[in-house]
Amino acid sequence: MNKFSALLILLSLIFVNCLFATDEIENNLILEIDIIGNINIDDALVRSLISFAVGDFLDKEDVSKTITNLYQLGVLDDIVIETEDLEHGILVKVNIKEFPVVKSVEFEGNSKIKTSKIKEIINLKSGSYWSPFLSSEVSKKISNLYNTKGYHLANVEFLAIELDNNQVEIIVEVSEGTKVVIKSIKVHGNKEIPSKKILGKMKTKKASLFRSGKFDREKFDTDMELIIEYYNKKGYIDARILTYEKRLVEDKFFIDIYIFEGNSYHFGKVEVTGNTRFTDELIISNFKFKEDEIFNLQKFNEQLARVASMYHEEGYIYFNYDHELVKKENRINIKLNISENTRAKIHKIHFSGNRKTKDKVIRRHLAIAPGDYYQQSKVRRTLGNIYNMGFFEPDLYPEPYPINENGDIDLTIYLNDRVSGSANGGVAINSQDGLVGQLAVSHNNLFGNSWQSGIQWEFGGKIQNYSFNFTNPYYRDTNTLVGFEVNHLTKEWSTYEIKTVGGSISLGRPVSFLNYAKIVGNYSYYAKKYKILPDDYNDASDNLKDLDKKSWQYTSAVTLSFTRDSRDNVLFPTSGSKFILYYELAGGPLQGDFNYFKNIIQVSWFTKTIWQLALRTKWRFGYVTGYNGDEVPPDERFYLGGTGPDGIRGYPDRSVGPNEGGLREIIFSAEYAAPLAGDQIVGLLFFDAGNSFNSLKDFDLWEVKKGAGIGIRVRSPFGLIGFDYAHNFETRRWEPHFQFGTTF
Repeated sequence: MNKFSALLILLSLIFVNCLFATDEIENNLILEIDIIGNINIDDALVRSLISFAVGDFLDKEDVSKTITNLYQLGVLDDIVIETEDLEHGILVKVNIKEFPVVKSVEFEGNSKIKTSKIKEIINLKSGSYWSPFLSSEVSKKISNLYNTKGYHLANVEFLAIELDNNQVEIIVEVSEGTKVVIKSIKVHGNKEIPSKKILGKMKTKKASLFRSGKFDREKFDTDMELIIEYYNKKGYIDARILTYEKRLVEDKFFIDIYIFEGNSYHFGKVEVTGNTRFTDELIISNFKFKEDEIFNLQKFNEQLARVASMYHEEGYIYFNYDHELVKKENRINIKLNISENTRAKIHKIHFSGNRKTKDKVIRRHLAIAPGDYYQQSKVRRTLGNIYNMGFFEPDLYPEPYPINENGDIDLTIYLNDRVSGSANGGVAINSQDGLVGQLAVSHNNLFGNSWQSGIQWEFGGKIQNYSFNFTNPYYRDTNTLVGFEVNHLTKEWSTYEIKTVGGSISLGRPVSFLNYAKIVGNYSYYAKKYKILPDDYNDASDNLKDLDKKSWQYTSAVTLSFTRDSRDNVLFPTSGSKFILYYELAGGPLQGDFNYFKNIIQVSWFTKTIWQLALRTKWRFGYVTGYNGDEVPPDERFYLGGTGPDGIRGYPDRSVGPNEGGLREIIFSAEYAAPLAGDQIVGLLFFDAGNSFNSLKDFDLWEVKKGAGIGIRVRSPFGLIGFDYAHNFETRRWEPHFQFGTTF
C-alpha cells in the first residue's frame, strides 16, 4: 500500500467519525422543555432551577444538577427527566411528583399537653408540604416535648386523608402513655468517694415523696460534668465517666453510672519560665496552698487567672501561657511557661453606639487616657463610670484593636443608648398625703450634653407642687456644675399647712486630689407661710402658733455638700461606698427671718457576698439647731418613717419622733439584695432602725424604732421605683411602702 492510499483511508475514517458525531450532537440539541406533573408549584420556579435551556446540548451533568436543584426545594416526591426525539433535536420532559399539601391539621389523644403548646414547637400547618422528612421531624419534636414532661413512652402516629387537588388532611394521633420516673441511680467504680456524695452533686434524682423523679437529658448531661468537677476538686484529675446505662423497665428508669476514679494528688512545686516582667517569686505567690493540700483543679485554674490578671493590669494584653501538670508519685508539679509578648499602649479611644450622647461628655468619665499603657482595672473603672452616667444599657464592652508592630492599640468602647427622657403621669397612695397625682417631663441628657432638666406638677388633697430645674454638670466644657431650681409648694402636714415659693442656684466642682469626690455649693431663697390646721391649734407649739400669726417669712440659706461615691454600679452596687457630708446655714449674715444651722452625715457601704448577693449598710446622723434666739422652723426638723433618706420602713411617713419634728436623728439601715434580672429588677431583704429626738440626752437605745421586711426595685423609664412590705416590731403590723429612688 502506497502512501497516497493510506492517507485516503485515514481521511475517510475521519469523515465517517465526524458524520456520526454530527448526528449524535443533533440528537442532543434541546428544542423544547416541558414541565409535567406540577399542581401547586409554578412552572417559572421549576424552570429557574433547570440547568439546561433550549438551544443547549443535553449532557448527564446538567441532568444530575437539575435533579439535585429540584430536590432541594423539599417539596417533591419524585423527579424523572425523559427525552423524546424530534426531527432536528430532542424534547426534554421534566416529570415531577409533588408532596401533597396539608389542608388542615387535627390533634387527638393529647390531654397532658395542650394543642396550642404543641403547635408552638412544630412547623406543621395548613399550606405545608406533607413529606416523610416533615412527619419524622414533627414526631421527634412532639416526643421530645413529652419527654421533658416525663412521658417517655409517648408515641406519635399520623393519619393522612387524601383529598382533591393533591391535598391531605393530617390527623396527629398521640398515645401519651404513663409518666416514667427514675426508680434508682447507682454508681459503679467509685472506691474512694461514697455514692451518697456523688449522687448529692447531681440534679437528677430518683422519685420520692418530695421529688418527681423526672429524667431530663440536658440536666443529666450537666450532672456528668458536675461529677467530674467534684472529683477534680478532690484531687482526682484523671477521673472520667466511662459510660452510663439507662434501662427502661415498664414505666421506670434504672440508671447505672460507671466511673474511673484514678489516683488523688496533692499540690507540688511550681516552676516558671519565660517571664521577665515579674519575678518567679511574685508569680508563684499567686499559687497559695498549704503543705499536703489536695490538688483542687478549680482552685488551680483560678490561681492561673490571677497570673493573667497581673499581666493584663500592666498592659500585656497579648500575654499567653501554657502549663503542664507533671505527676510525681502522689503530687502534681506545675510547669508554667509564659509568653509575655509586647506591652500595649493605647493610641486612641473611640466610642461606638452612642447615637445621643456626645463623645466629649463620655470622655470626662474615662479612667484611662491615650498614651497610657492598657490597664485592666482602669478599663473596668471606665466602664463603670460610663454606665453610672445612666445613659447606656448594661451591655457595654471594650475591644482593643492592634495598630502597629509594637502591639499598640486603639480601644473602642461599644455602647447602646437607653431612653434618657420621659414624660409620665400617674397616681399613687401614701400614708401621709393620701391619693397623689403627678405629671412630669424630665430629661437627664438634653442634646447629648448630660444636661438635666425637668418640669413637675404634683397634686392631691394635701399637696400642690410645681417645680422646674436645670443642671449643666459641664459648664462651658469644664468640670464646673451650674444649676438652678424654682419651686411653688402648698403642702399639708399633720398639724399645719405650709406654702413655699422660691428657688435656688448651685455651683459645684470635683475634688481633683480625691477620686469620685465632688463639692457642691447652693444658695436658696424662699418665702414661707404657715397655717395651723383648725383642729390642731390647741395642740400646736408656741413656735408654730407664732409663725401662724405672721404673714410671709423668708429663708435665705447657703448649703455645702461634700460627696464621695465609689459604687461600682449605681443601680445594683456590689462594692464601694458612698459618703455624704452636708452643711446648711440660714439667716445670720445672709439675712432672712430664720436662723438655724443643719448638719447631716451619711455613710453607706456595699459588699458582695456569696453568688451575686450584695450587702448594703447605711448610717445617717442629723443635727439642726437655731441661733440668735430663734427656734428651728418645723419644716426643717427631722421626721422619720416611711421611705427615702430619713425612712424607717414599717412606720408611716413622718411618724417617728416628736410631733413637730426632732432636732437630732440617728438611722441605721441594712439591705441584702439579689439581682432577679440583672440590675434592672432587684429583690431585697431589709432592716431599718432609728429615732428622732430633741437632745442627745433623750436618746435611748431601747426606744429605737425597728422595721424589717422584703422589697423589690425595678428600673423603669421613670427612674428607680420599688415596693416594700415591712413588719413594725412595735405594733407587730405590716406596712406597705411605695418608693421612688433609693434609700441608700
